[in-house]
Amino acid sequence: MNAAPESSNAGLRETLQPRRPGAVGKIEKAKNPRHALLRLLPYLRPFRLTLALVFASVIVYTLFGLIGPYLLGVAIDRCIGPGQTGGLTRMALWMLIVYLLYNGFQVVASWLMSGISQKALQQLRRDLFGHVQQLSLSFFDHRSTGELMSRLTNDIDAINQAVSQNVTTLLAGVLSLAGIMAAMFVLDVWLALAAILVVPVIFGFTRFVASYTRKGYRDLQEQLGGLNAVTEEAIGGQKVVKAFGRNESVLATFREHNEQVFRAGVYANNYSMLLMPLTGVLGNFFVITLAALGGWLALRGLVSIGVIATFIIYGQNFIQPLRLLANIYNSIQAALAGAERIFEILDTEIEIDEGALAPMPIIKGEICFDQVQFAYEPGHPVIMEMSLEVQAGKMIALVGPTGAGKTTIMNLLTRFYEIDSGRITLDGRDLQTIAKADLRRSIGLVPQDTFLFAESVLENIRFGRLDATDEECIEAAKLADADHFIRQLPQGYQTDLSERAGNLSQGQRQLLAITRAILAKPAILILDEATSSVDTRTEARIQKALLRFMEQQTSFVIAHRLSTIRDADQVLVIDDGRIVERGTHVELLQQGGVYYHLYTSQFKGHAI
Repeated sequence: MNAAPESSNAGLRETLQPRRPGAVGKIEKAKNPRHALLRLLPYLRPFRLTLALVFASVIVYTLFGLIGPYLLGVAIDRCIGPGQTGGLTRMALWMLIVYLLYNGFQVVASWLMSGISQKALQQLRRDLFGHVQQLSLSFFDHRSTGELMSRLTNDIDAINQAVSQNVTTLLAGVLSLAGIMAAMFVLDVWLALAAILVVPVIFGFTRFVASYTRKGYRDLQEQLGGLNAVTEEAIGGQKVVKAFGRNESVLATFREHNEQVFRAGVYANNYSMLLMPLTGVLGNFFVITLAALGGWLALRGLVSIGVIATFIIYGQNFIQPLRLLANIYNSIQAALAGAERIFEILDTEIEIDEGALAPMPIIKGEICFDQVQFAYEPGHPVIMEMSLEVQAGKMIALVGPTGAGKTTIMNLLTRFYEIDSGRITLDGRDLQTIAKADLRRSIGLVPQDTFLFAESVLENIRFGRLDATDEECIEAAKLADADHFIRQLPQGYQTDLSERAGNLSQGQRQLLAITRAILAKPAILILDEATSSVDTRTEARIQKALLRFMEQQTSFVIAHRLSTIRDADQVLVIDDGRIVERGTHVELLQQGGVYYHLYTSQFKGHAI
C-alpha cells in the first residue's frame, strides 16, 4: 500500500542520483544570487498566470500526497482491525482516486513548468545571440569562441534544469516537509518528536557523503575536460603528429590523462554507489525508530496501529526531500551563476554607430586618412599619425613586415575598430557620419583567414549578395577562376561544405572568398593576402580577372608576394604603424629603399 507515495517521488529521487560524467560541471555559486534572480524574473513575468497554475498544482498534489497515507491508517484502524471488508473496499477506492489525482496534478505541474522554461529560455537565448551579433570586434579579441559557446549552451542548460525541474521539486519538497511535520504532530506528538530527533542525523550523514560525491564528479569532469582536449588536438593535428613522428609522445600524453580520468572516476563512482545504500540504511533506521517507538506506545494503548503505519509512510516520504535539498541547492546556484555570466554579456555595450540614418549616395571611392592614430591597447599605438589620399578607382598596395599595421588600416576603414584621433573620410564625408551598415555594404572584403559556412558552395557564394540569382553566382565564380574546380566537386555548386570547409583546400577556399566579394559588386574592394594559398599560374589568372573587375573600383591589396602588386597605382610601405615609402612599383625600386630590399630579397636572393 505504501508503494504509491514512493513511486510518486520518483522524480525527486532522480534529482538525487549523481549525474553521468559530462552532465555535471564544476558547481559554482553566483557572486550576487539575488541580483541574478531578479534579472531572470522578467523572462518569467509573461507567464504569471501559468506560473500560478503550476504553484496551485504543486500545492494540490502535495496535499493529496499527505491524504494518501492518512487514508491507509484509517483503513487499518476502521476496516482491517474490525474486519469490515465493505469499508475496506471503499477506502481502497478512495486511495486509488487520491493517488491518481496526486500523479495527475504532478504531471500537469511538470508539463506547464517545462513549457514556461522553454519559452523563457528561447527569449533569453534570442536576446543573448542577438546581442552578441551587435558587439564590436574588440569584444571578441578578449573572448574565446569556446567560452561564448559555453554561455549559449551550458549556462542556458543549467538555467533550464533549475527552472523546468528543480523549482517545482523544491517547492513540493518544502511544502511536503511542512505538511508531513504538521500531520505528524496532529496524529501523535511523541512520534513526531522522535522523527525530529532522527532527522538531523540522517541529513548530516547524507550531506557528508553527498559533498564527497560532488567533489568526485567535479574532479572527474575536470579530468575529462583535459582528456577531451588532448584527444581533440591529437585528432585535429594528425598531419603534424605523423610528419614529426610523435605518435608515441601523443599516446603517452593520452595514457597519462586517461589514468587521471580512471582514478577520478573510481573515486567519484565509489562515493556515488555509497550514497544511495547509506541513505537507504539511514532511512530504514528512521522507520525502525518510528516502528519501535510506535509499537511501544501501541502496547500501552497510547496509539493505534493505523497511526503507526501512517507515520512509517510519512517517515519514508519525509526522507526524500531532505536528501534532495543539497543537490537542488547546488543546481540552483549553478543556474544563477550561469545567469550571471549570461547577463555579463548582455550588459556589454553594443557596437556604437553614430553614423547618419540617411542612406549614402553613390560612392565614388575617394579615401583620405588625416593624422590617424589608433591603438588596440591604450599606450601601445599600432597606427601613428598616418595620412594618405586615395583617388577613386585606384589600386593601392600595402606592403611591409608582419605586424606593421597593414590589416589594421583596413579594419579602421571598415570601422571594425574606431580611430583614437585624426579623421578618415570617404568621398569627403567623415566615416563617423556614415552608418556602418551603409559603409560595409559598399566594401568587399577578402580576409587572409577565409571563413566559409557549412552550407552548399552556391549559398556560400550568395552570402556576398543574398538577392543574387544562381546565374550571377556562377558568373562571379567564372570571373574568379573558381568555376572549374567547383564543377569537379561531387555535386558541383550544390556540394555541401563541411565545418570551416575542411573538404576544400586552402586555395579553393580563397577562390570562393574572392568569388563572394566579386558577387557583392562593392565600390571598394579589400584583398588581404587573397591569393597567398593558390599556385602562381592560378594567381596570374585571378590577378588578370581582378584587374578587369577593379578598373572602376577603389581597391586595396595587402600582399607579401610582391609579384601581385606590380600593376598597383600606388604602393605604400608600412613599418611600425607609419608609411615609410610611397610610390609606384618602378619608382620604389629606383629609390633603393625598404621596398627595393623587400623585392630583391624575394626575387634575387639578396639579403635585406
